[in-house]
Amino acid sequence: MSDRVPMRRALISVSDKTGLVEFARDLSARGIEILSTGGTAKALREAGLTVVDVADVTGFPEMMDGRVKTLHPVVHGGLLALRDNDAHMAAASEHDIGMIDLLVVNLYPFEETVAKGAPYDECIENIDIGGPAMIRAASKNHAFVSVITDVQDYAALLAELNANDGATSYPFRQKLAQNAYARTAAYDAAVSGWMAKAIGEETPRRRSFAGTLAQSLRYGENPHQAAAFYTDGTNRPGVATAKQWQGKELSYNNINDTDAAFELVAEFGADKGPAVAIIKHANPCGVATGASAEEAYRRAFDCDRTSAFGGIIALNTTLDGQTAKAITEIFTEVVIAPDATDEAREIFAAKKNLRLLTTGGLPDPAAAGDTFRQVAGGFLVQGRDNGVILPADLKVVTKRQPTEAELRDLLFAWTVAKHVKSNAIVYAKDLATVGIGAGQMSRIDSTRIGQRKAQDMADALGLAQPLTTGSVVASDAFFPFADGVLALADAGAVAVIQPGGSMRDDEVIAAADERGLAMVFTGQRHFRH
Repeated sequence: MSDRVPMRRALISVSDKTGLVEFARDLSARGIEILSTGGTAKALREAGLTVVDVADVTGFPEMMDGRVKTLHPVVHGGLLALRDNDAHMAAASEHDIGMIDLLVVNLYPFEETVAKGAPYDECIENIDIGGPAMIRAASKNHAFVSVITDVQDYAALLAELNANDGATSYPFRQKLAQNAYARTAAYDAAVSGWMAKAIGEETPRRRSFAGTLAQSLRYGENPHQAAAFYTDGTNRPGVATAKQWQGKELSYNNINDTDAAFELVAEFGADKGPAVAIIKHANPCGVATGASAEEAYRRAFDCDRTSAFGGIIALNTTLDGQTAKAITEIFTEVVIAPDATDEAREIFAAKKNLRLLTTGGLPDPAAAGDTFRQVAGGFLVQGRDNGVILPADLKVVTKRQPTEAELRDLLFAWTVAKHVKSNAIVYAKDLATVGIGAGQMSRIDSTRIGQRKAQDMADALGLAQPLTTGSVVASDAFFPFADGVLALADAGAVAVIQPGGSMRDDEVIAAADERGLAMVFTGQRHFRH
């Protein structure tokens, strides 16, 4: 095997024709013969390029609606033959098989077909067969063959040919082969994942996930950890699809926290009025609605000003100038919103380290989808927590009924609690959080932490009493003992929303009745680990 392999003959068959003509013209100018099929050949001929039809090489026409065109020994022999193996080359000579030094294939647009909601049969027809077969053949024989599956590699190949007098180097071909195998793996993962859903198979025996590199990161959660950010092709509005207007590159922790913030604020649709969520270490430290985005921000900020410093801010509406001014009063890592006005972007421009992202829309909190997490020796897969509770779903279990205002706040607090690490306790009043206890080993500890934070803010704001006075409380899971409810009452809470289902529900309800609390059960919990 020679490190450098001259390029004399290429087979090009692509569905994505971006940059195709320019690329092929450069190859042709180098004296490289071009073989092609169908629409690709037509596009190249219309551009004035000389192209040899694969059908003329194989002696067989495309047939069966194009299902059979490149699945032929003349094609695969030209891709797989080892140039330094005398027996291989003798067989190629005997059967008139010409060598193929470059394969350029991007696959039928299966993912795009699924994304547009095409019917089952149309999706099936967009599963590529010949393309993956050729890609795998060329990749296996990367000792001699270069294979391109991504349009963005056109420029790299041309640069490689320029640097090596019309040849490619072995390390370069290795890199192309690795990328090509990853592409066919991702393609097969997309097909198998779609088919599992299409036939109602919730737990298929084999499962795979794939992604495309969006960004190499300086490091992961800590400087000694390597990291990268990959997109999965679903195009769910959020950090993966956002446009970054300014600021330095996002870090691993920035991406994780920004995703948490935007998914939370999306629970409050734009039709419900402005809402703002402030996130620190994937936990909300303030969430609020308001008559304006600025008011919502300031109310969210007043839940826990200390934790908000250096946090992530998400809006469910367009970021305007007044809100941008308010945000710049403290240090903030990232701001994400569906859109931002020119004035807001101008104000942020003075803060060079502040990242501003716009997404063009909000993700649907009720949409189905999967999440997964690695564990030693495997990974866990579950459906996205898209549970929604409506007023009609609530069961009042205490003597006192919640008022309309309390009911509104209870549902608000419940929505926020869904995005707080367990054990989660959320105090809320007038559609704003006033105290949050997150991620504790016992629910009573979360209860006390939320109360303590509310008292600290009352002291900072010069209030006579903590904001938990007259508040409502959401608990992401049931209270195992009455002590948690008693602690809430001591903090000044007047109503509680929780899933119910404890062995001691009767004791918990009795404690609520004793202290005059209204309590509702949802029958649904929101653990978040």
